[in-house]
Amino acid sequence: MMLKDSFTEIGAFETLRKVSDIGYNAVEISQIPMTPENVAELDRSRSELGMDIAALSVAMETPKGRPGDSLAEHFDKIVDDAKSLDSKLLRIGMLPFEAMTSIGAVIDFAKQANEYAERLREQGLGLYYHNHHIEFAKFDGKYMLDIIAENSPAMGMEIDVHWVQRGGLDPVRTLEKYAGRTAMVHLKDYRIGQMPESAMGLLDSGDFMGFMAEFKNVVQFAEVGEGNLDFASIIPAAQAAGAEYLLVEQDELYGRTVWEALQTSYDNLIALGQSELF
Repeated sequence: MMLKDSFTEIGAFETLRKVSDIGYNAVEISQIPMTPENVAELDRSRSELGMDIAALSVAMETPKGRPGDSLAEHFDKIVDDAKSLDSKLLRIGMLPFEAMTSIGAVIDFAKQANEYAERLREQGLGLYYHNHHIEFAKFDGKYMLDIIAENSPAMGMEIDVHWVQRGGLDPVRTLEKYAGRTAMVHLKDYRIGQMPESAMGLLDSGDFMGFMAEFKNVVQFAEVGEGNLDFASIIPAAQAAGAEYLLVEQDELYGRTVWEALQTSYDNLIALGQSELF
């Protein structure tokens, strides 16, 4: 997802060459059109760069107005792409928007996802669900993520530690809770930024709501090691939970380039003594 602009500008292979030059050796494909050309370049990156295509993103149904393959319409193509890239893991990146309307809709989504997970298992592929913060809403004392898990026993988890924190839970305890079911973990930090100078101007002009919007937006995505999350505890917990891949991700960059962000996360992980991850 972080690299989609680079994929458009210089192509998949040259983008992943730059990723490899930093020191990363695996990538998850998200928000990238799985055209024959892109699939061929991803395959080339495996053979020439040693890049592991860790996981492919899938949707159950193609969202309106957004291109992409879906399990409902392109099941065989998705399976073929995954097998050609030796990607054993498929992941649903977000709860469908229409499923956010009620807990009943969430349960329907989970049961349908479970059916696809069972079909994919027959093809030697695993299906996993990536959380945000919305899944930590409670219904009758249960977190939505637990309800999804209960209704989709064949589907695993991709735990995003930033969104766990933003949802008010502890990433380590959440990883422990889903041990044995978590194949991938997203590493991105959780930073409290500084109030911009412009916020005080809003306050002086009487725009209190504008000021409060800036106040709320001090919660930021951050490079690994540049925020408040305890990665010295999170990484061992992710490994103990059975994660096959720890994937660096950052949703917003705040003026930095994607290459600066990826380099900073890499350098900080090395400084944490995590060189064996690479």
